[in-house]
Amino acid sequence: MDLGLSGKVALVTGSHRGTGQVIAERLASEGATVIAHGLEEGSADHVVEGSKVEYAVWGDIRNEAGSEIVAKQALAVSGRVDILINNYGMAENGSWASASTHDWLSMYQVNVLSAVRMVGLLKEAMIDAGGGRIIQLGTIGSTQPNARRPHYYAAKGALANVTVSLAKELAGTGITVNTVSPGFIRTPEVEAGFRAKAKRKGWGESWYEIETHIVAERFPNPVGRIATREEVADLVCFLSSARAGFINGQNIRVDGGAIDIVH
Repeated sequence: MDLGLSGKVALVTGSHRGTGQVIAERLASEGATVIAHGLEEGSADHVVEGSKVEYAVWGDIRNEAGSEIVAKQALAVSGRVDILINNYGMAENGSWASASTHDWLSMYQVNVLSAVRMVGLLKEAMIDAGGGRIIQLGTIGSTQPNARRPHYYAAKGALANVTVSLAKELAGTGITVNTVSPGFIRTPEVEAGFRAKAKRKGWGESWYEIETHIVAERFPNPVGRIATREEVADLVCFLSSARAGFINGQNIRVDGGAIDIVH
């Protein structure tokens, strides 16, 4: 299926590593001109060196000044941004008892306001260009949180709410706005964490054995495994395309059909 992304310019925040890097590389492989991003100068350069991604920019989008730096660099190297992927975000451990006001505010800066700032800086140019795509990276915890990390899940819930509001704000502009909300993703960090846990609990050494326990104890779902980064990236690519033009204001779960998560 040709997604028609050739000639489109995509900025993927937080794409210097992890799922964001895979999203950037996948978009580039579909023909988009992709701009990778990291918080610090040079932090996303390796993405350009090792893939079809063409540009790398930097800036701390947790604040106004850094966000402006990113937007200016992106527009300078490409002339425009057709697709904004607000991938940057971070979970933080904590509980209702331990999370301070500062912790709550930090999670909103990282997971909500970073995206809001980038939208504010780039949406007018997208409107002037006649359309575009804005995609937020969320989590299934935005609608199905648990007791742990309440500040993180609250922030991601706010991000999903922002998506709906923004879709309505941009009605008639040709810009669609959607959230992609994965469950567990097999990133190197997640795999390393579960392998360490498997060693402590005697789950076995093969990923198949370990994943069986993950599904049974942490992430029950009918597919019986956790997502790959590539599966998340493929959905982002589709939502970025003209073929997804009538999908708007949605929070789409990538969770294998999970209904109730116990963790």
